[in-house]
Amino acid sequence: MTTSGISEAAVTAFTTRERERFLAQNPKSRVLAERARHSLFGGVPMHWMSDWSMPSALFVSHAQGARFHDVDGHEYVDFCLGDTGSMFGHSPVPIARALAEQGARGLTTMLPGEDAIVAGELLAERFGLPFWQVAATATDANRYVIRWARAITNRKMLLVFDGCYHGTVDDVMVRYQDGRTVHRGGLIGQASNLAETSRAVPFNDLAALEAALAQGDVAALLCEPAMTNIGMVLPEPGFMEQVRALTRKYGTLLIIDETHTLSTGPGGCTRAWNLQPDFITFGKPIAGGVACSAYGCSYEMAQAMRLAQQHASETSHGHGHSGMGTTLSANALAMHCLRVNLEEVMTSAAYDLMLPLAARLAAGLRQLIARHGLAWSVTELGARCEFQFCVTPPKTGAQAEAAFHDSLQQALHLYLINRGILITPFHNMTLCCPDTTAADVDRLIATLDDALTELLAVPGARC
Repeated sequence: MTTSGISEAAVTAFTTRERERFLAQNPKSRVLAERARHSLFGGVPMHWMSDWSMPSALFVSHAQGARFHDVDGHEYVDFCLGDTGSMFGHSPVPIARALAEQGARGLTTMLPGEDAIVAGELLAERFGLPFWQVAATATDANRYVIRWARAITNRKMLLVFDGCYHGTVDDVMVRYQDGRTVHRGGLIGQASNLAETSRAVPFNDLAALEAALAQGDVAALLCEPAMTNIGMVLPEPGFMEQVRALTRKYGTLLIIDETHTLSTGPGGCTRAWNLQPDFITFGKPIAGGVACSAYGCSYEMAQAMRLAQQHASETSHGHGHSGMGTTLSANALAMHCLRVNLEEVMTSAAYDLMLPLAARLAAGLRQLIARHGLAWSVTELGARCEFQFCVTPPKTGAQAEAAFHDSLQQALHLYLINRGILITPFHNMTLCCPDTTAADVDRLIATLDDALTELLAVPGARC
């Protein structure tokens, strides 16, 4: 019995056919994949690019708006959008212009320009935190804020929710298992025991959260306001308000990571839900797809950060190093794109286009699931939604993971890819950008309808 209600034998037969179709219709990608194996580890420039459902890497030629083209000339409607990196579409016109403008004026100088001030002012106005710093990736932003939190509180323990996503920060690579914090499966080259300085608890479990905080050793809780990378998991009503109350009660700082949840609106969940964090972090889409991230802090945190800097300076011997920052952090190109994205791309008007389309998609998915008599559910968060192989939306990371049927997911994704539609590869999540159309949404629903009709027609498909 599978979690999805569809037999593994049917999925295997369905997948075999789709793999053959992919290989037949992508000869140029196959040639490039073979060539790449001689110079790129795994045949791709970053190993996770081989984690898609295709039997061979798909090579992109160009992308614009809600579409991209591969080297074999196929056009795709893109509901993945670089797994949020292109949340507002591929190469928005203002960002393409900003790249050309700054490309002629210098890329990096290790000195600020006026763009930095304007970007800081826009971030403060939008997210409600007064002071900002800029880094290269959300992983960097989270890593630096964790360091600040430990310095400010003089505590070492970090608390996260089981199944969280915060980039590749070492401290967050833990899971909750049978009441214990353990290493996340698949970690490579991990030298130290992360459970000594990190603790994981289930999402939406206030009792477990308070028990972890009550030990009095937690510097910060780093959390997504809604979980997005283990399958979407939304907070129960009132949960985030209690998170804020409990962290204050036990002297723990609250860090809200909005990297994925910027899909909610122009100010993310932080403004929409009045989360009142001590720090906020995000990356990926904030500069329109150009590598950039930012973190903001409250007045109180800014003052505490200055005191921590002063203490470090007084106690160090010779020149100190904060352990934060890279040479290309806040470079001139990133700062100009960040400013332009905030001014012209990541606007309320953009969300006015994105949100109704995502709602249309979610409604269509629910109707589709009901029509096929499947015990699945749909979760929504602003411009993104996801169908999950469980009868009701999950409340914890463990519940979301228990609903996985990896081979089915891969089979459905491959079917869509073979017919010119891309969704997020790691689970069944979709994202609508301002260039997505109602016709694109309807096409995704109709194509998935065809996929399920064909799959369920396989003898013995239902189990």
